[in-house]
Amino acid sequence: MGPLEALAVLAAGVAAGGINTVVGSGSLITFPTLLAVGVPPVVANVSNTVGLVPGALTGTLGYRAELRGQRARLVRLGVASAVGALVGGLLLLLLPPEAFRFIVIVLIVVAIVLVIVQPRLNAWMASRRESSRRHGGPWLWLGVLGSGIYGGYFGAAQGVMLIGLLGVFLDDDLQRINAAKNVLAGLVNAVAAALFILLAEVDWRAALLIAVGAAAGGALGARLGRRLSPTALRTVIVCVGLFAIVQLAMG
Repeated sequence: MGPLEALAVLAAGVAAGGINTVVGSGSLITFPTLLAVGVPPVVANVSNTVGLVPGALTGTLGYRAELRGQRARLVRLGVASAVGALVGGLLLLLLPPEAFRFIVIVLIVVAIVLVIVQPRLNAWMASRRESSRRHGGPWLWLGVLGSGIYGGYFGAAQGVMLIGLLGVFLDDDLQRINAAKNVLAGLVNAVAAALFILLAEVDWRAALLIAVGAAAGGALGARLGRRLSPTALRTVIVCVGLFAIVQLAMG
């Protein structure tokens, strides 16, 4: 990895850290970038997961005011996220590498669709809040578990999934829901990263570059995220997702 490639990975980390804090789907920036600089797909996914952990931490700290009063809820749902992350991470390590390429193409397509339909999803969320519960009930717990499995295996648009789930089942302000999303998605990343560090091959140079960028991006995203144009952000995410599909299909 040359200096220009390293700079590209660092910049992708900044973008992903900010996007993850505001919306989710930052992996659709970093993962294609790692593929483009020659990192093999499974190693790229593992290194990306490890590298994004600091960004989740700084993004969560930036939303600490919105997290007040959510401890019991997050402990309950955090168990589902942690268990799901372990299952998803183990699936990544146990399934043959050849399967990863096909599965991730499908998951990226799902992620792109989720990003595109997010405005409609948010409107549907608002219409369902009258029937929601304080902690979301067992269906939310199971949904967060499924999101954790997805996040442990790949993770792009995990944040979009979580915002949708939490918004449907919880009667709360969207900014507080986004803060909870940051905690749960960060927990999935952290658990999966710990598993990968113990059992998988990590490209530490790539992971450290993403970590430095994501830490800065997470802090910036928490401060500036409300000023970004949602349409422009979704357009960028969709474009890089399509780029990732091309990279995987041709690799």
